[in-house]
Amino acid sequence: MQYVNFGASGVKVSQLALGLGFRGQPDEVEAQRVVETALDSGINLIDCANVYGPMDDRANIGRSEVVLGKALKGRRDDVVITSKVASEIGPGPNDVGLSRYHIMREVDRSLARLQTDHIDVYLVHRYDDQTPLEETLRALSDLVDVGKIRYYGVCNFAAWQITKAQGIAERAGLHQPITAQNPYSLMNRGLESELFPMARDSGIGIMAYSPLAVGLLSGMYSPDDAPPQDSLWATKREFDFGSSLDGGRGDVLNAVRDIARDHSATPAQVALAWVLSHDEITIAITGGDTVEHLSDNIGGAELTLDPVQITRLNDVSSSLADILD
Repeated sequence: MQYVNFGASGVKVSQLALGLGFRGQPDEVEAQRVVETALDSGINLIDCANVYGPMDDRANIGRSEVVLGKALKGRRDDVVITSKVASEIGPGPNDVGLSRYHIMREVDRSLARLQTDHIDVYLVHRYDDQTPLEETLRALSDLVDVGKIRYYGVCNFAAWQITKAQGIAERAGLHQPITAQNPYSLMNRGLESELFPMARDSGIGIMAYSPLAVGLLSGMYSPDDAPPQDSLWATKREFDFGSSLDGGRGDVLNAVRDIARDHSATPAQVALAWVLSHDEITIAITGGDTVEHLSDNIGGAELTLDPVQITRLNDVSSSLADILD
């Protein structure tokens, strides 16, 4: 496993992070086994959120943090963990957003579920146009100062929103965000036009989530066949499957399969290796729900594509700048 600086910080993390969405993993014992396997494999970065939980419903909000807290007993000091705030966690008027009130309340709830005294990198889950950005940044900076978080970052921000945040933090003497987490894959190259240049200029690191395009690049799916029974694209996304492979995405999938055969690798490994081949990408987040999925994805961090293969993948996916997450 290769280790890199986490964005604009000095802390070292694995290029591959384990994401604890666990949308398809209702079994907590198996979920904990996935976390333990990741740590044993050299992954030292676990990406979580206060809204993540098995089956992704409100009754399970926070369950991924609970699973992670149990799995980290005796190993906390060797692991860099993230969690997130902003998404709706209840019906109340202050149960959503990036107000100081909501952030301060939710960080304590996350710390309790995680059974730890600090979160290494606290991420705001989305931009909140109902709250002054300086209020949000001051709350996060204060959390750094009191030790409840070590660093902070942003998710799903546009380049101009990140630049605005950096400017406010600089003028106010606040701690700066170290990372931006956004979707990026062969089937969604929308970050390249604005976020990539901004990252190169400012030094902020990008965490790529959904690097397998919500599983379309996992090797389970083919543009010529119906999705496997009981899979995500045969159930929750059944009606989107055909359109999700339109507009050249089927060609991307076929190219990935061809290159995987050349390397005796899997499509998922090729797709992850391509994402990690970009200097702007600090980390790719794997969201495998099972040990088997995780073990397959780890191979992507160990695979090197040659320039001809990268060029082929660049060319076949060059027009895919729309959002697929």
